[in-house]
Amino acid sequence: MNQRQIEVFHAVMLNQTASRAAEVLRISQPAVSKAVQELERSVGFALFDRIKGRMVPTPEGQLLFREVAQSFLGMVQLRNAAARIRDFGTGELRIASLSALSTTLLPMGLRGFQLQHPDVAITYQARMSSEVRELMATGQFDLGLAADEIDVTAVDAKPFGKVRAMLAVPPGHPLADKREVRPKDLNGVPFIALAPEDTTRREADAILRAQGVQPRLVLETPFSITVCAMALAGLGCGLVNPLTARGFVNQGLALRPFVPAVHFRTLILFPTSRRPSRIVRDCVGHLQRAARELDMILP
Repeated sequence: MNQRQIEVFHAVMLNQTASRAAEVLRISQPAVSKAVQELERSVGFALFDRIKGRMVPTPEGQLLFREVAQSFLGMVQLRNAAARIRDFGTGELRIASLSALSTTLLPMGLRGFQLQHPDVAITYQARMSSEVRELMATGQFDLGLAADEIDVTAVDAKPFGKVRAMLAVPPGHPLADKREVRPKDLNGVPFIALAPEDTTRREADAILRAQGVQPRLVLETPFSITVCAMALAGLGCGLVNPLTARGFVNQGLALRPFVPAVHFRTLILFPTSRRPSRIVRDCVGHLQRAARELDMILP
């Protein structure tokens, strides 16, 4: 007994004639008859009575078919399971991002994703960009968004988008009266800076140095949201990601364009140990749509 003989037997039982079974299996009718005869010799009993050109199952053939049908049902279930795994992975999505995107881009993108895939369980963590990169490099998470200052070795990193940095200005500050802020306006001004490794800070520092401008540094932090909170409290001004600042503007924080423009650049990260599943690819699509709605500049 072999798999091919069982397949032929199954086809004959469903189609009732050897000729029709041969058409379905795309083999010759003699090949069907031969396979059935070999299976009968193997099991030791007749499977069909040949009556007027038709193959009528014997009682023993009917009993064997019940078992075969269960086997074929199991194969169908296995194929369906394999298709689900191929298309949707595990049914779980693990995503991490820098905190600047946790209150705007991620809620918008994940809402659209959830509507498309309501049964997918989502795990989300807001982390520092270096930690997001580590989660991707070790394969613990499926998708990450990080600032572009990270080391991209051991991860699959691609540009995701960028947004123009804005200057966060305390309520009532003289710079709040300006339509835009230039480097000379910041000379000697109390300033809240991002972390030294931040590429946006390095870009702005180069512009300030080139023009001989030196703000008075009062605080350093890696988080735009902290810059916003400190600026709102009156500690000073600072460059921020405007996506983070939205909630603070309603409280009185002023945002002014910094000229020349500098940008926050975001990378999208994947583990190198596996290809993105369909649900990961779908999530990326929703995040990109959310980014366009937020006026991020996409590649």
